[in-house]
Amino acid sequence: MSTKIYVGNLGYNVESEALAEKFAQFGTVQSAKIIMDRDTNRSKGFGFVEMSTSSEASSAITGLNGAEFGGRKLNVTEAKPMAPRTNSRY
Repeated sequence: MSTKIYVGNLGYNVESEALAEKFAQFGTVQSAKIIMDRDTNRSKGFGFVEMSTSSEASSAITGLNGAEFGGRKLNVTEAKPMAPRTNSRY
């Protein structure tokens, strides 16, 4: 079972491929995605990485939390489930 990791404080020029390469040193990366702003198509400064096992994810969290990447110190934690959205715009 794969484990999803939240990666915060990313530089705005970091791409998904570079993020995947950074996490690959800790195991098999199943996916890496930078979250983009819908309106500006610019990075929001965070993303998610999915590792193939929970032990690889745990190693990546321990190894990369606080590590410097792209000129910033990463905030790496286990991703929390997404809360249900309320449609407050309408």
